[in-house]
Amino acid sequence: MKIRTIGRHLRESFKSLRRNGWMTFASISAVTVTLLLVGVFLVIMMNMNKFATDIENDVEIRVHIDLTANQDEQKDLENNIKKISQIESVEFSSKEDELNHLIQTMGKEWSLIEDDENPLHDVFIVKTKKPDETPVIAQKIRALDHVHSAEYGEKKVERLFSLLRTSRNVGIVLVIGLLFTAMFLISNTIKITIFARRREIEIMKLVGATNWFIRWPFIFEGIWLGILGAIIPITTVATAYHYGYDFLAGRIPENYFMSPLEYTPFVYQVSLLLLLIGVIIGAWGSFISVRRFLKI
Repeated sequence: MKIRTIGRHLRESFKSLRRNGWMTFASISAVTVTLLLVGVFLVIMMNMNKFATDIENDVEIRVHIDLTANQDEQKDLENNIKKISQIESVEFSSKEDELNHLIQTMGKEWSLIEDDENPLHDVFIVKTKKPDETPVIAQKIRALDHVHSAEYGEKKVERLFSLLRTSRNVGIVLVIGLLFTAMFLISNTIKITIFARRREIEIMKLVGATNWFIRWPFIFEGIWLGILGAIIPITTVATAYHYGYDFLAGRIPENYFMSPLEYTPFVYQVSLLLLLIGVIIGAWGSFISVRRFLKI
């Protein structure tokens, strides 16, 4: 396509936006409302996915070592655990460390236990490369020598993984559904504008204009509608997330394992995504709407 032809298509798209003021406003409003819904839902779903990932990464296997195992046997056990290919890390926690942790979490009453009467086990804290492999790895570890038990909150963790998988799948379906709804609304709104210009399209076809020569001004018009319709959603989502992030950041402990996505670059990513969605569904809506009027 020649540069002069592109310039002509751009000028025609701008003229169409001005000429059809109310329909332009209706189309931009449709884009704005749908992108605002998509933007809010994307922010919620992406943060929920972050929380889900944080929860998954916090899952660990606590391998309690037999009380009768000596240091060499403990070292052998550690080496055998590390040989399992799906293991990411193995950390040792002595029974004294376990007692101190118990005192911090359960209360000072546990400090009455003296070191020589400590009934707790030495522990290996094991993390897997893939959290959903935790049950399988725990089963392998239980079969090793000098293992008293390997605990990971079995039933709760498996229910948690099932819930996270379901929530992610539901989220993907809802986002796709919103995008198709947005495309349908925009396509129908633009179709009304194009219907008012059907005679113009028919005349252009009769004088020999190609389908793509007719399409391009409408596609560019859809792109402008998508860009203009994305301005308010981007501004609203960025501003709301700024206040929401500050609100949560002041109430979540610094070392807490779950936290929202950082304001930057997350907001820039969402803004770019909304802009791209607006451009794509605007252009695609115009393409679909003008297609039926090219068949004369």
